[in-house]
Amino acid sequence: METQRLTPFIGAELTGVDADDLQRPEVFEHFLGLVHQHELAVIRGLELTPAQQIELATKVGRPVPFLMAKYRHPEHPEIMISSNAMKANRPVGVARVGNFWHQDSSYTKDPAPYTMLHGVQVPSTSGHTLYASAADVYERLPQEWKDRIAGRTALHTVTKRQRISAEHVGLSIAEFKELVNQEYPPVEHALVRQDPDTGRPYLYGAPEYMHSVVGFDANENAEFFALIDALIQDPEHVYTHRWTTNDLVVWKTATTYHAATEVAPGVDRTVHRVSIEGGQWAA
Repeated sequence: METQRLTPFIGAELTGVDADDLQRPEVFEHFLGLVHQHELAVIRGLELTPAQQIELATKVGRPVPFLMAKYRHPEHPEIMISSNAMKANRPVGVARVGNFWHQDSSYTKDPAPYTMLHGVQVPSTSGHTLYASAADVYERLPQEWKDRIAGRTALHTVTKRQRISAEHVGLSIAEFKELVNQEYPPVEHALVRQDPDTGRPYLYGAPEYMHSVVGFDANENAEFFALIDALIQDPEHVYTHRWTTNDLVVWKTATTYHAATEVAPGVDRTVHRVSIEGGQWAA
């Protein structure tokens, strides 16, 4: 069993272990410790059944069934199937998930603190996942901006990224936005938080899931959003996970920015995703 850093800024990889090894408490605790200290942890080529993935997730906390029932695994509702594949002319799962920089579910009051992905059918040439550390982003903020956002909160919303469904046909843009706001009312979160594992301050909020910083005018918000977008996407501070079959990736949702990249035309990609509540990061 060996551990190596993926980048100086985010991520660690554990090698030389299999599913049986992870049943040993000391091995699993080491893996979870990597998540806590490095935002995300990877084990490549880990053969897992859906039931085994759920079992691993319960070692972290409490797996949460995905909100949209039609995209749940048919035998394991805690697993969301992220897939562009078709079976019998029907989608296997939900396609084009998270193809923008975000922190998982920050538009909710109490987001699940962990996400676990298992690569079931993954191309190596496209459909990568990009990751960046929210602590590293905060560290690179100019001091002027650290001073300006100190003690402030931000309004988070899914309005910019809510998908349009069949029931929304005929609505005006204003009506659609109002419907989304009723279903997912904006929530307010502190803009700067402290990681209880590392003690580092981190930025909580990505422009695609934020409406505004409370107390900033439109120009200030636009300037701030442009700045953090640039910091998050700086290629020198991004880890690109190029998937191989059966990769397991686990991250802390609050401290990890991520974005999925496009899948090449004609190529199928299926990943099993589990959101995990509770655990060490429970509110």
